[in-house]
Amino acid sequence: MAGYMRTAVLMAAMTALFMGVGWMLGGGAGAVIALVVAAAMNLVTWWNSDRMVLRMHGARRAEGGGAEALRRLVADLAADAGMPAPAVYLIDSDQPNAFATGRSPDRAAVAVTSGLLRHLDREEIAAVVAHELAHIRNRDTLVMTITASFAGAISMLANFALFFGGRRDSPLGLVGVIAMMILAPLAAGLVQMAISRAREYEADRVGAEICGNPLWLAAALQRIQGLALRIDNNSAERNPGSAHMFIINPLHAHRYDTLFSTHPRTEGRVAALHEMARAAQGSAAGPWA
Repeated sequence: MAGYMRTAVLMAAMTALFMGVGWMLGGGAGAVIALVVAAAMNLVTWWNSDRMVLRMHGARRAEGGGAEALRRLVADLAADAGMPAPAVYLIDSDQPNAFATGRSPDRAAVAVTSGLLRHLDREEIAAVVAHELAHIRNRDTLVMTITASFAGAISMLANFALFFGGRRDSPLGLVGVIAMMILAPLAAGLVQMAISRAREYEADRVGAEICGNPLWLAAALQRIQGLALRIDNNSAERNPGSAHMFIINPLHAHRYDTLFSTHPRTEGRVAALHEMARAAQGSAAGPWA
């Protein structure tokens, strides 16, 4: 519950930032217009988020006999999680990675790269899929897509305001206006990172419960992290705004991409999963004892 409250507060902060930039552009009327635009933008995102992200990464439906094992695995884990089976997509990339998208558990998709199927064993793949199912069940997919839209819109408005000078009669003065226009996108990025990082830890915890063993997910995260350092994900490099949706930052291949990472450190996530396994082993009724 605390995690959901934190996410709600951060989403409110993102909305306030958007309205603040609108106010700097047009005063009270600008703030109201920004709020209306935000509502419309979120509605469009809610309706089209899954198709937009899948198209962005060239994902295709997992069809044919070769994909049967993956579809069956996803369906079995979804049944264990008590949720509808999402659609399954494949992305042609040698970097092992995965993400989930969709506005609700009834309209959701899990996309995995071809590299994930090549480089990970079945238990690790199951753990990755379970992590993505946790995002769907927690409705993180919609939240993270909306925050990415907000961050992009705030940056666009800030650039617009800098170009036209913002409100010259602002009580903050021209210097204050310029400072806010520079700092607002940075603040939006920080809020987006905070939301994404909080949801990753929760999805790790729930995903470990769904797949039945936290150590499977810990091993998968370490393997993906190591390979992502060496293998490019070209579609993610072209669309860095979607990087926060992947289980591991797909932009690790380039040093500058780690400057504002939307993911918590893999070492911390692995440590939390190992602690989860130890706690279960210490309990007589623990499922992994």
